[in-house]
Amino acid sequence: MKYALAIEYDGRAFCGWQVQPDQPTVQAALEEALARMAGHPVRVHAAGRTDTGVHATGQIAHFDTEAVRPLTAWVRGVNRFLPPGVAVLRAMPVPDDFHARFSACARHYRYLLLNHPVRPALMAGRIGWMHQPLALEPLHAAAALLLGRHDFSSFRAAECQAKTPVKTLHRLEIQRQGHLLVFDFAADAFLHHMVRNMMGALLHVAKGNCPPEWIAALLAARDRALAPPTFMPDGLYLAGVSYPAHFGLDSEPAARHALI
Repeated sequence: MKYALAIEYDGRAFCGWQVQPDQPTVQAALEEALARMAGHPVRVHAAGRTDTGVHATGQIAHFDTEAVRPLTAWVRGVNRFLPPGVAVLRAMPVPDDFHARFSACARHYRYLLLNHPVRPALMAGRIGWMHQPLALEPLHAAAALLLGRHDFSSFRAAECQAKTPVKTLHRLEIQRQGHLLVFDFAADAFLHHMVRNMMGALLHVAKGNCPPEWIAALLAARDRALAPPTFMPDGLYLAGVSYPAHFGLDSEPAARHALI
């Protein structure tokens, strides 16, 4: 039987999603908890491999098992064996041809940024921070230039293993709520560090260092060395994953939190 899980986690306690030797990862914690519930080793496959310090409110993963358990066992039962920073939100049986990563048609990320002279305390590690005033008009103009299908090599980490740097960015919306800026990204897929690298470039424009048109030139250059440094992971959340309707999964980003 194959099951899909919706998962949320606080990335501060983990060295990313993917299993690493002698390092705490979300995948390792989840596989251990599932194995205890299933009574046999379990391999989990996720929609996206989030980095160290990156959070999730709507990560989707799947696993196969011979164990017969009620759906509640794959949620509340598994949560008993998970560390506090990870929780399974729901479990769903899925067809054999479902794959959390390869069946996905879109990923949704959200970045929360505090634009205030004083650093955050209560939200430290869960929100990004920029103390310099940011101009919204050039920020929106720059964001519009990233939309569409492009070669995103200028926003790709050197260690990225994607077969192609060409991706389609369907959505990049920015809202201000007082001192909070909320960035919403949706694409067919993202390159390693792509969102954080786009954040670095967008904020470069918003601080007045470059005009919005510089974003188009950066895209055309296809050269990561010309772009600003990768922005901090603190405010980045994998907010949801969309799948074709026939799989019976929710196509909207999953989030239980009003802010996130």
